[in-house]
Amino acid sequence: MTGADHGARLTRLRQSLTTSGLDAMLVSALPNIRYLTGFSGSNALVVVTPTECLLLTDFRYATQVKSEVAAAVRVIIESSSLWTRLWQELHASAGTKVLAFESAHVTHQDAAKFLDAASDGSRWLWRPAINLVEVLREVKDDSELVQIRHAVRIAEEALGATLPQVRVGMTEMAVAGILERELRLAGSEGFPFETIVAAGARAALPHARASGNRIERGDLLLVDFGAVQGGYCSDLTRTVVVGAPPTDRQLEIHTAVREANGSASALVRAGMRGRDADALARDYIHRLGFGEAFGHSLGHGIGLEVHEAPRLAKSAEAPLPAGSVVTIEPGIYVEGWGGVRIEDDVVLTSEGPEVLSTFDRTLLQVG
Repeated sequence: MTGADHGARLTRLRQSLTTSGLDAMLVSALPNIRYLTGFSGSNALVVVTPTECLLLTDFRYATQVKSEVAAAVRVIIESSSLWTRLWQELHASAGTKVLAFESAHVTHQDAAKFLDAASDGSRWLWRPAINLVEVLREVKDDSELVQIRHAVRIAEEALGATLPQVRVGMTEMAVAGILERELRLAGSEGFPFETIVAAGARAALPHARASGNRIERGDLLLVDFGAVQGGYCSDLTRTVVVGAPPTDRQLEIHTAVREANGSASALVRAGMRGRDADALARDYIHRLGFGEAFGHSLGHGIGLEVHEAPRLAKSAEAPLPAGSVVTIEPGIYVEGWGGVRIEDDVVLTSEGPEVLSTFDRTLLQVG
């Protein structure tokens, strides 16, 4: 990723390892590997020691690593087994005894390889570690913010091109197809999650999959989607009404969600506990009598993954760090009637929140 300071990221990880009493760390989660090295391929192992960072991958990426991987990283292209080569490299690494592995990302099959190595008389002590790299990823550097801003702009351009094409009688899948085409035309590298398009009563399903159901006149249409730029994600939701002016009930609920979204986006602050951020919207919606209809959390971090730390939820005690990018996505869902969600992406700067997404939040009539 252009402009990324992978050396600084590796330095911060080494400091965490020292604090945790660890000599080195095996990184196997691909988003963490990309964060530390720049490598975006689908098969790799990384070992970070106090003196070097080693990336093991296969012959498919022999050319790709030359343009992606940071100069501070030693690359080995292994023609056979990455794990066998890993043991060979560790045997040759002096002073490496206590190693961390990413317990949240290592399969049982791979964990068995540690036991096999131990049975062969290896001198390593393996220690499970959770979120050592993910904690670093919470705070975005300038190069990451550039990519996320770009991903937001792509998403908004695609939505702006899609909504004028929506008509009564279209299926949800047809709308999703148009949106995904417009995302590609606008420059998105892919889709960070399965595009959600839900019309009418199905809009009450917060994570509805686009279906073959046809949009009827007067339906609410909830669209939740994202773009990817430089590996980084955006995540937006808007709710519109199709083919007819909105009803009083639709306006009432949409207005409640829009005001909850606007208030939370303006008042969320770095240093605030995740649960207190969640309450910014939840308490308002509860006072309006819709508390039971807002069942999910207010938001989550975004970055190399569309769902990452920090969390903005009733149970989240951790403070929100300055430099994190989070979603603000309150919603009200009424079974049998429909639902409304409005979602924006927000940077928590030391001076206050910066809302990255600017797409119209009013209840637009389309089609």
